[in-house]
Amino acid sequence: MSTLSVPPFLTSPRQDAIDLYKAFKGFGCDSAAVVNILAHRDATQRALIQQEYKTMYSEELTSRLSSELSGNLKKAMLLWILDPAGRDATVLRQAFTGDAVDLQAATEVICSRTTSQIQTIKQIYHMRFGVQLEHDIHYHTSGDHQKLLLAYVGTLRHEGPEVDHNMVSKLAKDLYKAGEKRLGTDENTFIRIFSGCSWAHLAAVASSYDHTYGKKLEKAVKSETSGYFELALVTILRCAENPGKYFAKVLRKAMKGLGTNDVTLIRVVVTRCEIDMQYIKAEYHKKYKKPLRDAIHSETSGHYRTFLLALVGSSP
Repeated sequence: MSTLSVPPFLTSPRQDAIDLYKAFKGFGCDSAAVVNILAHRDATQRALIQQEYKTMYSEELTSRLSSELSGNLKKAMLLWILDPAGRDATVLRQAFTGDAVDLQAATEVICSRTTSQIQTIKQIYHMRFGVQLEHDIHYHTSGDHQKLLLAYVGTLRHEGPEVDHNMVSKLAKDLYKAGEKRLGTDENTFIRIFSGCSWAHLAAVASSYDHTYGKKLEKAVKSETSGYFELALVTILRCAENPGKYFAKVLRKAMKGLGTNDVTLIRVVVTRCEIDMQYIKAEYHKKYKKPLRDAIHSETSGHYRTFLLALVGSSP
C-alpha cells in the first residue's frame, strides 16, 4: 500500500507548474515550496506537471530541479519525479554505469521486483538508455551471479497465489540434494528454481524445506553460496516470503551505526512509496520497536528530511 498523501482538492498541473517556476525565481530556490508540491502528487500528476512546465517555459522540469536543488534532496527529487518503472530503470543504469559500479543496488532492484515489473523496466531501460538491460547485466557481472540475474530478468513467472504442493516437495528435495546433501554445490539447480518459481511457490518451497529438513532454506543458501550470488538468492527468497520485512531490514541497515547510507535510504523510500511503504513501516515497527518516521527523522535534516517524511506518510 502506498503512503503518498495527495490533497483532496488539487490545483491544476498548470498552476503547479507556475508555482514551481515562482519557487525557482530570484536569489536561491524556495525548496520548501518545491517539496510541498511534488511530494504530494502521484505519478500521473507529476507527469502532467512536467508537460505543462515544458510547454510554458520551454525547459524540462528535471533540468531546472537539477540546477536549483542540491545534495540529497536533489538526488531524491530527481528520482521521485519519474514514474515507478522509470525510477527502477534509472537506479539500475546508475548502478551499472556510475563512478563506481553498485552491484548491491542492482541486485536489490532486479531481485525484489515482480516479473511484470521487470518486463516494464526492461522496455523503459532500452527506450531511455539505448541498450538492453541484459547487456549491462552481462557486461558488469560474472559467474553464477550473472547467470541468476539473466535468468531472473528473462523468465516469465506466474504472479498468482496458486501453489502445486506436489511440485513444492520435489523442488525442496532438489535444493537439498543440490546443496546440503552433497559435497560442493550444484549452483545451476538453485538458479533454475529461484529464477523460475513464482514468489508464492518459492515461499511454499522454503516452508517445505524447513519442515522436511529442519533447517531454514535461507540458512542453507548462506552456507552453500557466497558473494553477490548469495545476495541475489537471499533477496529473491526474502521478497517471496515477505517483501515488507525485507525492505525494513534494508532501511535499518542503511540507518544503523555511524553515518547514514543516504543512497540506499533514498532508493528504498522513493521507489517503494507508491507500492508497499505501509507494509514496510509496519514490519519496521514490529521488528525494531520504533516507527520508521522516527528513524528517518533522527538520521536526516532540512528539506531532505521533510521530503522523505512526506513520502513515508504521517502514520507510525
